[in-house]
Amino acid sequence: MSKLTVSVSPHIHSGKTTSKIMLDVIIALLPATIAGVVIFGLRALLVIGVTVGASVGFEALFNLIIKKKQTIGDLSAVVTGLLLALNLPANIPIWQCVIGALFAIIIVKCLFGGLGYNPVNPAITARVFMLVAFGSMAKAAFPTIVDTVATSTPLSAETMPKLLDLFLGITGGAIGETSALALLVGGIYLLVKRVITWEIPVSIIVTVFLFAFFKEGFDFTLALSQVLAGGVMIGAIFMATDYVTSPSTLFGKLIFGVIIGLMTSLIRYFGSYPEGVSFAILFANILVPYINVWTRRKVFGTGVKGNE
Repeated sequence: MSKLTVSVSPHIHSGKTTSKIMLDVIIALLPATIAGVVIFGLRALLVIGVTVGASVGFEALFNLIIKKKQTIGDLSAVVTGLLLALNLPANIPIWQCVIGALFAIIIVKCLFGGLGYNPVNPAITARVFMLVAFGSMAKAAFPTIVDTVATSTPLSAETMPKLLDLFLGITGGAIGETSALALLVGGIYLLVKRVITWEIPVSIIVTVFLFAFFKEGFDFTLALSQVLAGGVMIGAIFMATDYVTSPSTLFGKLIFGVIIGLMTSLIRYFGSYPEGVSFAILFANILVPYINVWTRRKVFGTGVKGNE
């Protein structure tokens, strides 16, 4: 006679592991990575290699020092390093890449307990730290005039590049943010693999578009330019959808995306930085615990709210 085993959920496992999910994210980022190297040259590849290598090295070193089981095999450090690198300009000093990786892995991730315990996205938080700490990075990322060689963002230009150039990535900007086409290919891959869902990316993109559409006097072209330029696409698809730092409920994800879209637009139009995606995602990350509480569903038959 078989025994009845009683246990808590989940009772059905999909077979997905952290390493498999992270590998899917790495694969999805390859088109943007390749596009960045093609557009900005081998200097971009150097930035990517150093940032990823430093991220993995710092996590391994931290685990070794505190005598913790090595976690670099889950590939989360690779994803963090790659995302950080793709959010950096190709002409950034290499030592700053190492400092950024140190901040992302040690300060934001490991000191909070490792993967699953970090309250904010490590890569996006490290980028914000670098923008605030290093004036040279801010000048490289947001110079006054657009120069694709210097990797400036089109958002700081006097005139916005053509939509086709923005879509293909023939503009200035961070290494991985310029080609909307490459990012969309990666996003579709993640959706097909069910690594992410549509709510957060769509709500961010639609909010940014609608804000710009009304702000620019119902100009469709300028509104679409605000979506394709800067870090909206990489932020919406790859950064804001992080499992640990995004809401768990469907309605919560929509609210989360709208908050990011609104903050991004407000910073772009009224702030001192021409780009606001990183700051917006970081701010929204802090609100996630509250969004989860506000949007959790009531448990059937009890009238008490429970987790989704």
